[in-house]
Amino acid sequence: MSLPAIPRQRAILDRRKLVAAIDDIVAEKGAADGRQAIVEQLRTALDAGRAELERRLVEKPGSGHESAHGYAFLIDQLIRIVHDHVIEHVYPVANRSKGERLALIAVGGYGRGEMSPHSDVDIAFVTPDKPTSWCEQVIEAILYYLWDLSLTVGHSSRSLNEVTRMAREDITIRTALLEGRFLWGDQEVYEAASRRFWAEVVPGTESRFVSEKLAERDARHRRMGDSRYVVEPNVKDGKGGLRDLQTLYWIGKYTHRVKSARELVDKGLFTQEEYRSFRRAEGFLLAVRAHLHTLAKRGEDRLTFDLQREVAARMNYADRPGKSAVERFMQFYFLQVKHVGHLTGVFLSHIEEETQERSRISEFFSALKPAKSVEGYPVQADKIAAPSDDWFQQDPIRLLEIFAIAEREGLEVHPATIRIARRDSGLIDAKVRKDPRANELFLDLLSGRRDPETVLRWLNEAGVFGRFVPDFGKVNAQMQFDMYHHYTVDEHTIRAIGLLSEIERGNLAEDHPLASEMLPLIQNRRALYVSVLLHDIAKGRGGDHSVLGAEVARKVCPRLGLDEAETELVAWLVRYHLLMSATAFKRDLSDPKTITDFIAEVQNLERLRLLTVLTIVDIRAVGPGVWNSWKRQLIGDLYENSVERLRLGHKAHGREKRVAAKKEVVAEMLGEQGNLVQSLDDRFNDAYWIAEPEDVIAINLPHYEAARQAGHALSIHAQFYEALGATLVTVIGEDHPGLFFRIAGAIHLAGGNIIDARIHTNRVGKAVDNFLVLDPLGKPFSEDQQLARLKKSIEDALANKIDMVPRLAKRPLKQTRAEAFHVAPQVLFDNDASNRYTVIEVNATDRPALLNRLTRAMFEASLIINSAHITQYGERAVDTFYVTDLLGGKIVAQERLDKVKRALLDAIAAGEPENAEAA
Repeated sequence: MSLPAIPRQRAILDRRKLVAAIDDIVAEKGAADGRQAIVEQLRTALDAGRAELERRLVEKPGSGHESAHGYAFLIDQLIRIVHDHVIEHVYPVANRSKGERLALIAVGGYGRGEMSPHSDVDIAFVTPDKPTSWCEQVIEAILYYLWDLSLTVGHSSRSLNEVTRMAREDITIRTALLEGRFLWGDQEVYEAASRRFWAEVVPGTESRFVSEKLAERDARHRRMGDSRYVVEPNVKDGKGGLRDLQTLYWIGKYTHRVKSARELVDKGLFTQEEYRSFRRAEGFLLAVRAHLHTLAKRGEDRLTFDLQREVAARMNYADRPGKSAVERFMQFYFLQVKHVGHLTGVFLSHIEEETQERSRISEFFSALKPAKSVEGYPVQADKIAAPSDDWFQQDPIRLLEIFAIAEREGLEVHPATIRIARRDSGLIDAKVRKDPRANELFLDLLSGRRDPETVLRWLNEAGVFGRFVPDFGKVNAQMQFDMYHHYTVDEHTIRAIGLLSEIERGNLAEDHPLASEMLPLIQNRRALYVSVLLHDIAKGRGGDHSVLGAEVARKVCPRLGLDEAETELVAWLVRYHLLMSATAFKRDLSDPKTITDFIAEVQNLERLRLLTVLTIVDIRAVGPGVWNSWKRQLIGDLYENSVERLRLGHKAHGREKRVAAKKEVVAEMLGEQGNLVQSLDDRFNDAYWIAEPEDVIAINLPHYEAARQAGHALSIHAQFYEALGATLVTVIGEDHPGLFFRIAGAIHLAGGNIIDARIHTNRVGKAVDNFLVLDPLGKPFSEDQQLARLKKSIEDALANKIDMVPRLAKRPLKQTRAEAFHVAPQVLFDNDASNRYTVIEVNATDRPALLNRLTRAMFEASLIINSAHITQYGERAVDTFYVTDLLGGKIVAQERLDKVKRALLDAIAAGEPENAEAA
């Protein structure tokens, strides 16, 4: 194997010129004394070659193959020059013996001729027999030169016998040698190694090699998140990345002895078009990797948020209405890895059929069994297939029928049939999209009762999904450039449908008890599945995707066969699919107006149930760790409060009963201390009882009584609150202005983030403040030492033992991924959301001690905070405060509102890094 022709080679490295310069140094100083000067000549040539290749990449930013081969050529030339210098000038031998022979073999990616700017240089030094002293000296001298050039060299030194023996034992060595390319030295030794590899190592091990490579691939995918649609993908090792393409080539080469990927077409493993897709994906990924290495100035293969924007710019992507340059670049990236997934399925199905070994007896018995078929489709080994190559051409509706049958019967669609479906997906036109039978089949699949997620993913891989629902095709492989969403829009949607199906089948009753209980009660099942499909359908269109999505729903639903009432229901669900989470996470659920406003929009119990389930699967499908106990509690509280209001109607009657019921439950939970409910009744008003969960009240009351009995002016408690997966911090003491911002600062200094705060002043002027706290990784503090640190920090802050502002300034969190983003700060006032309070909502980039700065600004603006609700959406912090002025009234004067807004914006700006730029 040799490298493809490299254009303008001498501009990368002029070998004759460099060799002449080295010869001159040797002639003047000798090999030993001139060594440093020779290294400088080599380093200058290496730097100049890299600069030339980088310039070419800037000129042609998508030329991945050319760049990869160019870097391999540069390293080839340097190693050849070093080799010749060492054997001619450093260790010259007039008449070398048979043992004094050495072959340099490029192996691994270097052997394949695919090198990125900072790839490792993998070389095998091979000798006919055990290396002689001369061979060892030469190898060592070559390596020292390469190390002096700061190259990362992976190397081995073995005899022909050792190479053969170790390749039999170790799949890593076997894979490296599989791509071995003669680099320099003794070509006869290389050819002997190659002959022995193919004659003594490969025969009889093909099936084992395939299975080991696939197991290796699966393990790698699991390490990388097991999805090709994660938003910070690994270009090399991620699912659908370069390593997957290389795995196909390795398997093809090992089992079919091909010398290039092009030959896979001749072997029938790829069609010509699939091979072009292979090359296109490989070229694009190699280009992306080259840009990554160049920007990072090291071997960086992870396409992180901060690098995505820069790579997109280098590859000449531009903003478009509704879609930024980086989102367009990443959408193209995910389309390429999707093609890699399709190629993998097609390729492996061929290999599986070819390597399947069946005994004569099993063949005899299988011949006796009649072939199973379902509705005219042959089924073998639980795989359903198209009966003929032109099956879909005869009737394009069959492109939907086969997937619908597969879901209904619990079958896998044969990869070869997915290949045909992908080829014929263009047959789906307006006529097919309008066909009632086609729409019925699609709706059956979407709302299937076995495993719609998996089959919809096959439908998407085949290109049929986006053709049949063109609006879905527009969000195919579309990412959102933020830290909140872990997957592309299409992957998120398919995962949400899968979660809905799993909950309905009773598989997630422990994780989602509320949704599991209400799903059997829902009357509009089809509308629910369609609303999950369409909830994000309008993302990337340059407007409110909820409003635009409702318009899409009104067009798509009648086509799918939904009646007018179902269509309006789906449109409403899509329009308001964020209403429940926004209300639960950003509003005070103990405020009666919150529930009144929510119910005014929801209107009835059926819509409430549908919206609750849609909200749960939407949040859960965002990514791992996004759904947690705290969110489950808030959604559950909003649901229960809303059900109660819908059933009881008048709020006062319901409120009275709720408080009485809570008191009974708390008294029971307290056991022997149950009398505290009655004895402290004159201290706590109804607002406290409505706001706090029963188990928190059962924690607060004994603490309050103990502090009262002991005469403590300040009492602080911190404990792991298992029900919500967070740490509950309670501060009981004399209420005074600025209490909140001091506590918030102290919790931050102790390494905590507040996710919710309920501020109460009881009837005798005591503050009873409850905070839910997590660490910066979203985990609760549960160790005694951590809890003690939290308490001590708050004690010191409230006793003015620490100077808060300079301490906070000295303790910024380490650099985080959020530094790649900037959320335009926004301050919103709402005097209609509550009857008693002005609601202030602050949107900003999540930064260290943001809450402390905001609450301090409100204190300095003479505002009293009643409750705070802190929500993070990746890099975006959304903090909501229920406030009054010092006299307990709302903030209504425009001049006062403007002053508060300015103070809050200044507080946000104080925490921004100096180089923050608007996204």
